[in-house]
Amino acid sequence: MPHSHAETAPLPHTLEHSRTRPVHWLTTATAMAAVIAAAGLVQPATGTPATDTTASAAETPAKGPQATAPDPAAVTYPLDCKGAPQTVTTSAQGDLDGDGRPETVAAVRCDAGSGTPPHAIYVLTRDRADGARPRVVATLLDTARRQTATELTVRDGLVTATLVGYSSPDVPRYSPDTKQLAKWRWHDGKFRQELTDSAARSV
Repeated sequence: MPHSHAETAPLPHTLEHSRTRPVHWLTTATAMAAVIAAAGLVQPATGTPATDTTASAAETPAKGPQATAPDPAAVTYPLDCKGAPQTVTTSAQGDLDGDGRPETVAAVRCDAGSGTPPHAIYVLTRDRADGARPRVVATLLDTARRQTATELTVRDGLVTATLVGYSSPDVPRYSPDTKQLAKWRWHDGKFRQELTDSAARSV
């Protein structure tokens, strides 16, 4: 099957959950490295010296609460529905930029009441501050592509979706005839996309 590669518009070097300058993150990264190096010497919950540094991994106290992925229902998306409500039809969660905090990928479309409006696919993150609301940081698929997203997954930092659409304006909207497997991965400060096309057919 033919492959094509596309890139989304460049984004900041990481999908960090706060808006800080690169110099600050260099300082933060250095500090975090020191914290990680010392992590084995303290109890995660109290910060006091560990009582048994020879304990096996199975006996090591559990880490603190894990960061939760952004709630896709708590976001207003940059999608013009001309007064109709927005609907999140499917979503998936995972750490896309390797910072240890999960992002959410959401497939969203207008709830038109009839027909099959096209999807947009957005990446959501949330700032580190307590109570911060989730926000859109990237658009993977725009509604201008006139495609419907299905089988959305996030695994090992890779976003995968099946996209169905139409080979021409003459194809009835109720009978999409193209199918693509789309993959996106965060690399060098942007999402890189790979598309695999199937032969045009009713799907």
